[in-house]
Amino acid sequence: MKKDIKKIVLAYSGGLDTSIIIPWLKENYNDPEIIAVAADVGQGDELEGLHEKAAKTGAAKLYIADLVDEMVDDVIVPSMMMGAKYEDYLLGTAFARPIIAKKLVEIAKAEGADAIAHGCTGKGNDQIRFELAIKRFAPEMTIIAPWREWDIKGRDEEIDYAEAHNVPLKISRETSYSKDKNLWHLSHEGLDLEDPANEPKYDVPGFLEMGVSPAAAPDEATYVTLDFEKGWPVALDGEKMKASDIIRKLNQLGGANGIGLLDIVENRMTGMKDRGVYETPGGAILYRAHEVLEMITIDKDTAHMKRKLAVDFADLVYNGKWFTPLREALQAFAVATQAHVTGTVKLKLYKGNIITASVTSPETLYSEQIVTFQESDYNQNDATGFINLWGLPDTILALRDQGKL
Repeated sequence: MKKDIKKIVLAYSGGLDTSIIIPWLKENYNDPEIIAVAADVGQGDELEGLHEKAAKTGAAKLYIADLVDEMVDDVIVPSMMMGAKYEDYLLGTAFARPIIAKKLVEIAKAEGADAIAHGCTGKGNDQIRFELAIKRFAPEMTIIAPWREWDIKGRDEEIDYAEAHNVPLKISRETSYSKDKNLWHLSHEGLDLEDPANEPKYDVPGFLEMGVSPAAAPDEATYVTLDFEKGWPVALDGEKMKASDIIRKLNQLGGANGIGLLDIVENRMTGMKDRGVYETPGGAILYRAHEVLEMITIDKDTAHMKRKLAVDFADLVYNGKWFTPLREALQAFAVATQAHVTGTVKLKLYKGNIITASVTSPETLYSEQIVTFQESDYNQNDATGFINLWGLPDTILALRDQGKL
């Protein structure tokens, strides 16, 4: 019963949805105490002024939880090791959700909250990601999803509600793309992007936030070198640093060169197709470098199986199944495949393109002495017997068809 809910922990970003949810909860749930929780997942200046804003809109308290390294080390890097992509999408929003939801539960338990609320719509994937994680750590916790309860129909009505309740906004009706930002990416949805016939406004100032369009990128290429140890990124341009700092620096380098733009119509878990434009400059570079290194350090059978399982792994991440035995098992496989993925990759960044310049590894499986077109240790006559055996079923089929068996 609504009247029994005295304290609610709210996943709070300070954006339009979660800003109006605070007064809405107080109006519709018998004036409960609202504990806002903002997750710092690398979104930068979006966190500025949140304490004041949360208080002005009715929150009793605001937590800002630094979850950057946990997201990178526990979710992003293991997913990169698997090569997980969902329909070419590098899973930026999905990477952050399980870590945020886990923290929501931790704070809700510490605060003695009766419920956890979120601002996800009933159309999207995030409601599933948040709620499955909450159920995993607090199966009896009440979950409140205002978008599935209130009468507000869309963003214009949200703005009307905000204005009527004196909720401060940083957006306008004309520029209110639905965005999600973290260290890994920035997504853009809504407005003109809802029609796939419309070209994204890459060259309009203010549309891109993490970089420039390829057309505006420099005419000279930028080279970047990445070092990995057992699949883990450990250095950038020869400087040792933690994974999150590598991603930060790659975002700067990639963004300046128009790297990491993706415009796709993806299949949401709820069944509808959704058009999104993503900026993932550092992530695109990191994934590519890792893939290049694996080319010379992982055997054929493992590499092919890994590509198959990467689709399943990405589905688990996208569909909110991070905290599951299957994800843990697949991650264990991914980590096992990285035993020899140690080496250095040099990439050339040029006007939206990531071009392989070189790759070296002390654990390489590539043998120039064997593969060379010059004289080598390989006995070419060995192929004769192999082809005869490999082709034996085809030979027998042909003989049968010719009536010669």
